[in-house]
Amino acid sequence: MEASLKARTPRPANGPLHRLSNLLYRKPNLYLALLLIPPLLWFGAVYFGSLLTLLWQGFYTFDDYSMTVTPQLTLDNLAALFLPANYDIILRTLSMAIAVSLASALLAFPIAYYMARYTSGKTKAFFYIAVMLPMWASYIVKTYAWTLLLAKGGVAQWFVDQLGLAPVLHFILSIPGVGGSTLSTSHLGRFLVFLYIWLPFMILPIQAALERLPPSLLQASADLGARPWQTFVQVILPLSIPGIAAGSIFTFSLTLGDFIVPQLIGPPGFFIGSMVYVQQGAVGNMPMAAAFTLVPIVLIAIYLSIVKRLGAFDAL
Repeated sequence: MEASLKARTPRPANGPLHRLSNLLYRKPNLYLALLLIPPLLWFGAVYFGSLLTLLWQGFYTFDDYSMTVTPQLTLDNLAALFLPANYDIILRTLSMAIAVSLASALLAFPIAYYMARYTSGKTKAFFYIAVMLPMWASYIVKTYAWTLLLAKGGVAQWFVDQLGLAPVLHFILSIPGVGGSTLSTSHLGRFLVFLYIWLPFMILPIQAALERLPPSLLQASADLGARPWQTFVQVILPLSIPGIAAGSIFTFSLTLGDFIVPQLIGPPGFFIGSMVYVQQGAVGNMPMAAAFTLVPIVLIAIYLSIVKRLGAFDAL
């Protein structure tokens, strides 16, 4: 009987856990700090710490004779970025990232609009799966598959021949800076692979932005006598810009730093990602690789400042 009474006797309310609970209840900022400090320390030490260490090595000196890195600080690596050969690599990568982002937006918008306005239930689930299904496959496997699709005698060439577009393709491939002997050895083929791989990252943000579009705005536009194309230009398109800008963050940044597609598809020519890979892995010139790493960081920071004004962060 005494044992059962002791078991039912409540514990004193002034225990250490109770005092800690009261302290955290009275000071919610302290509670929030205790929750955030561990992941922030990990994020700051592992991510920013390693990144800053890498960028700091961009000021080190690389001895071409001994193939060694010395901690002697210099600005020669940053100055080398503006040499004609390296500057051409930066422009080539930047132009490809912009082209892929624009083309992704043009292709993604009709799909996203149909998903947002005309599908529901199982149909919408089917479209979600269809859009995300390519993302379930290995990135490298998809790239190697495209080398076969774009090769001479591949599926893409067969479709071109069946549709009678061989003269058009031959003309496109003959354009300087675009063409090559085949699709797999041209910048056009490289562009198609980038477009295929990153397109889902553009469709989903646009679809989310269009789905949040109030139907009452479209009804009000129709009631005021606006034609369908006027409603699209003056109502739908402006309100979908944050979603387009949000999707372009992914397509732009992922294209800017990619190094696998430029190595497997298209004509010989370095991109920023492949240049970092070669300098660090094949040559061992870590300072020059670190200097090239600074380029996409600066370009993405500038790009983020631009799309932030378009409401991209609100659509993520």
